[in-house]
Amino acid sequence: MKKTLFYLFITITTLAVSPLTSIASDNSSNEALTDLSLYNGATKESLPIELTGRYISGAEYGAGGAEIVAYDERSHQIFSVNGDEQSIDILDGESLTDDQPFTDIPLKERLLMEDLDPSLSNVSDLTSIAVHPNEDIIAVAIVADPKTDPGHVLFLTSAGDHLATVEVGALPDMVTFTPDGEQLLVANEGEPNEDYSVNPEGSVSIINISQGIEETDIATAGFSDKIIDADVRKVHPEASYPEDLEPEYIAIKEDSSLAYVVLQENNAIATLDLEDNTFTSVQSLGYKDHSEHGNGMDASNEDGKINIQNWPVLGIHQPDAITLYETNGKTYIITPNEGDAQDYDRFSEEARAAELEDNVTFHADLFSGYTQEELDQLVADDLFADENLGRLNVTTSAPTNEEGHYEALYAFGGRSFSIFDADTMELVFDSGDAFEQKIAEINPDLFNSDHEEDAFDDRSDNKGPEPETIELVEVDGKTYAFIALERDGGLFVYDITNPANASYEAYFSTRDIDGTGKTSDIAPEGLTFVPADRSPNGEATLLVSYEVTGTVASFTVGSDVANTEPAADDLVHTVKPGETLFEIGLRYNYLWTTLEQTNDLKNPDLIYPGEQLMIK
Repeated sequence: MKKTLFYLFITITTLAVSPLTSIASDNSSNEALTDLSLYNGATKESLPIELTGRYISGAEYGAGGAEIVAYDERSHQIFSVNGDEQSIDILDGESLTDDQPFTDIPLKERLLMEDLDPSLSNVSDLTSIAVHPNEDIIAVAIVADPKTDPGHVLFLTSAGDHLATVEVGALPDMVTFTPDGEQLLVANEGEPNEDYSVNPEGSVSIINISQGIEETDIATAGFSDKIIDADVRKVHPEASYPEDLEPEYIAIKEDSSLAYVVLQENNAIATLDLEDNTFTSVQSLGYKDHSEHGNGMDASNEDGKINIQNWPVLGIHQPDAITLYETNGKTYIITPNEGDAQDYDRFSEEARAAELEDNVTFHADLFSGYTQEELDQLVADDLFADENLGRLNVTTSAPTNEEGHYEALYAFGGRSFSIFDADTMELVFDSGDAFEQKIAEINPDLFNSDHEEDAFDDRSDNKGPEPETIELVEVDGKTYAFIALERDGGLFVYDITNPANASYEAYFSTRDIDGTGKTSDIAPEGLTFVPADRSPNGEATLLVSYEVTGTVASFTVGSDVANTEPAADDLVHTVKPGETLFEIGLRYNYLWTTLEQTNDLKNPDLIYPGEQLMIK
């Protein structure tokens, strides 16, 4: 595929492009960004990344028009969970061919939730979708109304034909097939209702489909106190552990023997033995010491500046999505440390740090960066003022001493990604404060912005850039972790080939950072990597669903993205849809101003598909 390669000197580029026409929606009349609107100059040529297509769901801004994305290599279809329409949108992946640099990915069919299984009643939401590794089967998670009732999983063909419906636990939030294709695992989150009068137990449903969809066998793995480590966080003081633990996401070993289940609010990982379908352990992920050098954070949204520094705060990792990396006989759990709180009408653990000031007695043993004398001086110097720690969102469900005082402030999320040894749950690597530091360098005007509006420093008091999800990409002999930031909208890329020495590779974004009103991509929620040998265009491709803008974007990744030189006798270039003069100039190693003069263009922003440009 011939596409533009962005070189090291490019940092911010906003391109003029042609209107989208393939999707009939309120957005289709707007111009759209058809290239990376923000691309860090530190990106190495060893990992080119190119935006190659976009689907626009037509949902209202912020309505959740594209939440989770999956890909079927047999039909070359892309499946997107559309929360606005309560539907599965089936997209035509065949459109991602090598004959144009950017594609408007078309909608083939929209499967409404109410039509997937008309026999179901009292359903409220679609939450997840998974594609079988070998057969023409997709699985969809359906939440009941009320959410505390048992949910369902629907099995469909890739064309949307109904195969079977299976009852599972309360609030099925994620589904995934085992690599061998014999089982489907369902994370039943089991959230309480708003008044906390009903609080279902969290669980994992294991649906055995090895004998066919018509012969399913269902097991439920629940939790018992005896397998839960004593330091595992319990949020509600009156709930039992089985009620309090809420499975959020599942990652499965390549041999289908074990699954690791993240319990986000509880800051823990549960290990599930798939031989006998039982949990063998629940282990805490521990806390992040923000007093330690390299673990700084900006803790206030009311100081009017970027202020990343060390604080006497312990971060609760609380990952959402997780993934596994298996290498050299070891298994590692990779976690984007988003953070999440229980916040209901009758119970909330959230508080501002200033609200707890009279109930906090800092203890130096919990912090590597401060002595007791220094901690006492920080408090005396107005540590709990709004411009310092006063605005920071922290939890009240935290350890206390014998006097009932907190000895640290515990904040939601780690503002980073981590790598843990799956056998010991020991921390192997953490990106520290690199996310905030890099964004402060690359895009300071939108530092810790919210995802629904461009607001400088708006999220510093509450989880910062909020790393949401992660996907591993293997290209050119290396393994990269792509970490998506829900609030910021961008993706960080780290080379994790050697987990203990993971290193920053790139940051990129397709958010409209200049406020032009062009259709762009904000709030990445789901990632799916399609290896080159499975993609419709033969190139390694990353699919990203963006919840706020209701879009799905495709990116090619790796050396194949690099542009091939034109033949020596190429004297004329025919403009393709979405191309800009800047892109064409890069392709032929010409300045765009030279092309403008050579072709006597009155307005270099207005070139049209089919127009012929003289190159030599």
